[in-house]
Amino acid sequence: MYGKWSLNLLTFLALATILIACDWKSDQGADRLLARVFNRELHLSDLENMFPEKASRADSFLIIQAFVSRWVREELLMYEAEKNLPPDLNIDQLVRDYRRSLIRNNYEQVLVEQLLDSTVTKTELQGFYEKNKEQYELETPIIRCYFIKIAAPVPKADSLLNLWAKPRGNNLLKLEAYCQKHATAHTLVDSIWHKVDVIGSVMPKGTITADNIASKREFRQSDGKFVYYFRLLELKNRKEIAPLGYIEQQARTFVLHKRKLDLLQRKREDLYEIALKKGNIEIF
Repeated sequence: MYGKWSLNLLTFLALATILIACDWKSDQGADRLLARVFNRELHLSDLENMFPEKASRADSFLIIQAFVSRWVREELLMYEAEKNLPPDLNIDQLVRDYRRSLIRNNYEQVLVEQLLDSTVTKTELQGFYEKNKEQYELETPIIRCYFIKIAAPVPKADSLLNLWAKPRGNNLLKLEAYCQKHATAHTLVDSIWHKVDVIGSVMPKGTITADNIASKREFRQSDGKFVYYFRLLELKNRKEIAPLGYIEQQARTFVLHKRKLDLLQRKREDLYEIALKKGNIEIF
């Protein structure tokens, strides 16, 4: 359909001849026409600053070839798109609206960066949680737990068992250091909540699931390749309300978003009051 306007092999050969025949970089006076699609033209000057400083003629030709190929296809698409614009579509108005939106969004971002306090206190998080916790019903069980997966044979197995038996205080620090050195996977932070299926995914299939987790309080088992240590600290079942620790990041994001909206609304009102006092507003 567009064969008349597409660049073909002869066009590229012509470009190659031009580049080989003269040093086009030094030919400042001639702005060569590279391609035309209907009434739209692409000139060599449109490719300014696209060429590496030490590019050879061959490299430069490849750059031109690739750019022209993309440009022709893009212009053909734009031509068809413009032909198919709805008659009632006001492009100029859309452009004006988009420009206003870009300017406003940029200014709002500057205000947020300069004025927004990004510190969210535990009191604020707790307040948000108390007002909204009913919205955070769990769809899957979550747990707090200690878990270690380590390749068999277990290095210093007796030492590990002693630390695992009482993972508190200095023992917990030693256990974490041990796991950092030897474990394939582990979690020893008792304040973090995990989905049951996430922990289950690094154990033999079916070891812990949403259906059996309530009965899996503590165990140590091996599948020949790895040894697994697991201790359940707390369980929240499906349909229960998620604890604050589990949704804390969502709560923090919401609090900051609300604070941002309040900041921008106050700024709008401040600008209105200032303009009103200066007589810069007239309402007829």
